[in-house]
Amino acid sequence: MSSHLDDRTTPTLGGRNPVLDDDRPLMAEVAAVVRAAGRRMIDRFTSTPRLTDRDEVVTAIHANDDASLEILRPGLDRLRPDAGWVDDELEGGALPDGEWWVTDPVEGNINHVHGMSDWGVTATLVRDNIPVVTVVHLPLTGDTYTAVQGGGAFQNETRLSHSQKKALDGALVGTGQAKPGESPEAFRRIGASATAMLREAMVIRVSVPATLQLIQVAAGRMDAFWQFSQVRSGLLAGALLVVEAGGVVTDTRGGPWSLASDDFLATTPMLHAEAVRTLSTID
Repeated sequence: MSSHLDDRTTPTLGGRNPVLDDDRPLMAEVAAVVRAAGRRMIDRFTSTPRLTDRDEVVTAIHANDDASLEILRPGLDRLRPDAGWVDDELEGGALPDGEWWVTDPVEGNINHVHGMSDWGVTATLVRDNIPVVTVVHLPLTGDTYTAVQGGGAFQNETRLSHSQKKALDGALVGTGQAKPGESPEAFRRIGASATAMLREAMVIRVSVPATLQLIQVAAGRMDAFWQFSQVRSGLLAGALLVVEAGGVVTDTRGGPWSLASDDFLATTPMLHAEAVRTLSTID
């Protein structure tokens, strides 16, 4: 499986951990917990929100997170009681060694509270900074995306594989901001990269959340996704899905990607070199 990653320093997605015997059956149990949280979030969803200002948006987002975590945390803690827990889904950077749950109780929460459909619930088990089991559930469609390290990526029961396009001029690509309140430098790089890709690709999407674009790359419906700066919960699940679908995950200059990296690129083996040539011009 091509990942263009290695494990020379901080562990990367390509640095393979031993697949534990209980990783594969664990996925089904994780999926059950994530789907239960998804049902809770459907109950809280309305397509006709009445938000009036930033404070109401923030309050609604926090209330959603709390409601989902009431199901996610005890359910996942039961499955791996010794695993650590990342309390802030907007955090980035490498984790201490060992097992950690990295979740987003409502990935695309900003969309949920505004009555839009691009949201889901995610849970990823990370072992020594490498994602080994991931579940992304989209409650409004009923689709569940899953991957176990070394075991392939799936949408429900259908195995995923990346796009077969051979040039960016026919590609649908995407990017977006990692979180609110990014630095001016991150905003500049986002804008410059979008302009560069507008010249090379066929169509570009700029949207959030990252995970929902990455599942499209894994499924072959999109051809590339990149992001400057990073949030663990927004990238880990989708990164494992892309690699297990045969795709490539690196930084935007083609080097190994890890949780310590400054930026992120997920694409296909055929388009990787061309995407790197375009994005590596952004300083």
